[in-house]
Amino acid sequence: MAASLPLLALRAFVEVGQQGSIKAAAQTLNVTSGAVSQQIRLLEDRVGMPLFTRERSGLRLTEAGAGVHPALLEAFGQIEQAMLSLQQSTARQTLTISTVATFAASWLVPRLGRFNRLHPDIEVRVEATSALVDMHRGRVDIALRHGLGVYPGLHVTRLMAPVLIPVASPALLAGNPGPAQPQDCLDFPLLHDADRADWLLWLSAHGVGKDPRAERGTAFEDDFLLIRAAEAGQGLALVPQEYATEEIAAGRLVQVMDKPWPARFAYYAVTRVEAMQRDAVRAFMHWIMQEAGGK
Repeated sequence: MAASLPLLALRAFVEVGQQGSIKAAAQTLNVTSGAVSQQIRLLEDRVGMPLFTRERSGLRLTEAGAGVHPALLEAFGQIEQAMLSLQQSTARQTLTISTVATFAASWLVPRLGRFNRLHPDIEVRVEATSALVDMHRGRVDIALRHGLGVYPGLHVTRLMAPVLIPVASPALLAGNPGPAQPQDCLDFPLLHDADRADWLLWLSAHGVGKDPRAERGTAFEDDFLLIRAAEAGQGLALVPQEYATEEIAAGRLVQVMDKPWPARFAYYAVTRVEAMQRDAVRAFMHWIMQEAGGK
C-alpha cells in the first residue's frame, strides 16, 4: 500500500513558497511559526533534500522546490474549489416527509410542485407508510398523520378534517336504485377503515341507531386498499372526499348519496419541537397550512 501523503507538510510548503516567510505562512494557516517550521523539516526529511534556502529577504525555493511548487499550488487550489462545490451542493436542504400512501398520492403529491417552485433550494423526500414513525430518532423531519392530534412532546399543527362520503362501484348498484337514506346503506356489504369506527360514526351522525350490520364486513389498513375494494364491487366504502375524486370523475366509483359528514379524526403535521428552528421545516409547515386551508 502506498504511503500516505503528508498533506499538512505539503500545505505548509505551498504557503511558505507563496509568502516567502514562515511567519506570514503561519498567519495564513492560523498556526504557530514553530508548527510551520516543523512541517517543512518533516517534508525535507522525507524527500531527502532542502526545499528552501534562507536569504536576507526571507526564504527562497531551491531548484527542486521551485520545480514542484506550481503543481502543488494548483492541486491545493483544486481541492479548495472542490470543497466549495461540495459546500454549495450540501447547502440544498433536504426534508423527509412521512405520510400514508393514500394521502401522499391523492393530496400531497399533486400539490408538491407548488412548494418546489416556491422553495427550489429545498429537496422534499416523501416516504409513504402507514407504520408509526419515531420522530425522536431524527430520520423523518415531518410526519403527516390522520389521528386525534395527541402526540406528546412534539410540535403538532392541525391541518384539516376530511369529509367522508359513501361510494360504490357502478357495478354493485347495477339494477339497483342504491341507498336513498343512510339506513339503506346497511342493506349492502360495508367496507371498513382499520378501526371500524367511521361507518358507526357516520350512521350515528345521520340518526341511524345501533345496528349489528354496521360492524360487519372487511376492514382495510389503508384507504387506498379500501378504495380498490370498492372499485372491485365488494361493498360500500366510506372514504375522504378528496381520495375518491379521481375515481368518481373516471366513473370507477359513484357517490351513492350526498350526505357527507366530517370525520372524527383530522390530519396533523407533526415534527420535533427543535426542528421548528430550521428554515426548511418552517417553510414547509407554513406552506402546507396554506394548502390545507384551501383544501
